[in-house]
Amino acid sequence: MDSSVNILNWFEVSVSDIARAKKFYETIFSITMEEQEMMGMKMAFFPFEMNGKLSGGLVQSGMHKPSADGVKIYFNGNPDLDVALSKVEAAGGKITIPKGKISDDIGYMAFFMDTEGNAVALHSNS
Repeated sequence: MDSSVNILNWFEVSVSDIARAKKFYETIFSITMEEQEMMGMKMAFFPFEMNGKLSGGLVQSGMHKPSADGVKIYFNGNPDLDVALSKVEAAGGKITIPKGKISDDIGYMAFFMDTEGNAVALHSNS
């Protein structure tokens, strides 16, 4: 593996209630998520094309436990993360770190708790 290959290829956000979590993420990102059950797991997928770009989904199963203390995922909030962040609390989440500038080169970030208790983040260039 080298720098031409993404080190990540899939992510899963653990949820307790797939319907509630799906509604939350569809609301804040203005997307539609397709649902499927496989291998004993309920899943809802973020929109993606089969082109090698990173994607993922929400997963509800006995081994998926939401957490505020685990790995942090930064969702793409481009062109301005304020759009998604402005919908978080109305959709049932809580902003924990408001939008802040990282640097001129890197852009901006913010953290929020989703409806399942996961601490996740947004990143945008402006």
